[in-house]
Amino acid sequence: MKPPYEISNTILSLVAAISEKIGEVNAAHLYKPPTELRKKNRIKTIQSSLEIEGNTLSESQITDLLNNKRIIASLKDIIEVKNAIAVYSELEKLNVLKVKSLLEAHRILMKDLIKDAGKLRDKAVGIVKGDKITHMAPPAHLVPTLLEDLFQYLKNDEDLLLIKSCVFHYEFEFIHPFSDGNGRMGRLWQTLILKKHAPVFEFLPIESLIKERQTQYYGALSKSDSIGKSTPFIEFMLEVIKDALEDLLQNQNISFTNIERIETFKLNIGTATFSRQDYLRVFKNISAPTASRDLKEAVDNGILIKSGDKRNTTYSFK
Repeated sequence: MKPPYEISNTILSLVAAISEKIGEVNAAHLYKPPTELRKKNRIKTIQSSLEIEGNTLSESQITDLLNNKRIIASLKDIIEVKNAIAVYSELEKLNVLKVKSLLEAHRILMKDLIKDAGKLRDKAVGIVKGDKITHMAPPAHLVPTLLEDLFQYLKNDEDLLLIKSCVFHYEFEFIHPFSDGNGRMGRLWQTLILKKHAPVFEFLPIESLIKERQTQYYGALSKSDSIGKSTPFIEFMLEVIKDALEDLLQNQNISFTNIERIETFKLNIGTATFSRQDYLRVFKNISAPTASRDLKEAVDNGILIKSGDKRNTTYSFK
């Protein structure tokens, strides 16, 4: 059964704006940002998503943990961060369309934090704000079926992945399938879905904008609950995605290393044979000698295979 929502004019407008920005990202070769930016954005993602849940560690402390340095902080906060680092490093192994992968991700994310990490809840749960219950999740015995239906929607519905990622996020929070960790899991799984739409989303710190707009985030969830449709939440999340892409484009004065140019070009060309001119057509801001040095170093390092000579020289990736 398809979750209830409407494709509003606001949603259509935001989808168009996001598609346009993804085109700009691709033209600027930012679909896989340079290594340092990827690392920085991953740290920002982890810090923001966990701060929403009450974690107190800063980006610099998370960086230290990534570099295996000791920090002074509560054990719970340190475990949360180490678990998040572990699960984000496993994104390539997770199948976004499989409940089994969802359970495995939750097991890693909540290891040593709750007893039932990686298992669906077997008790009733509600979300409490102050002294009020703001959301009563569906009964535990319905969770497996509701989750399976949600994954079938994700797999089979013909709506755009952009929209389905937002719907999934909302419905996941509504179902509240785990005893704890639902917020961070919902945000993680939306990232995975968006990654299928465009590679740039793997390292786009959407969570940092959600953290900045935390009141609006919970407001959009609550409004969707009250009307029985996820439309307000879809609109909110698409706005966040659009703004995150805009931030990336505005801060794109990043210089690629020769290795990063070669990695980026491989994403463009795949297994096809190419010339230095083909390389220069992609990287219009570098000189011919720089292109030659990039290609020679890649050949010397065993990344490229060189054929022919002088003007007839061609290359291909091993």
